[in-house]
Amino acid sequence: MNSKIKDEITDNLFKAILLLKNVDECYDFFEDICTVSEIKALAQRLEVAKMLSEGKTYIDICEKTGASTATISRVNRCLNYGADGYKVVLNRLEENKDI
Repeated sequence: MNSKIKDEITDNLFKAILLLKNVDECYDFFEDICTVSEIKALAQRLEVAKMLSEGKTYIDICEKTGASTATISRVNRCLNYGADGYKVVLNRLEENKDI
């Protein structure tokens, strides 16, 4: 767990996210709490992580997502040396892709 971000306020944010029941509720909540650019940046990073885990090249990822090589590199570093958050989510998305 990353102690740099852990505090009561952040705990409350994550608990609030866990209370959302479906994609429509997520859209409503995130539209209120984030800017469109912030949401798009988060979605882009997740897509970059997915593509990296599938073995795609930086060039392929840049072309499909529009992500910079700096963003791709940062996501790649998190995939390899991070807290495994991307891996958990990507595995769960794969397990639940039919839902």
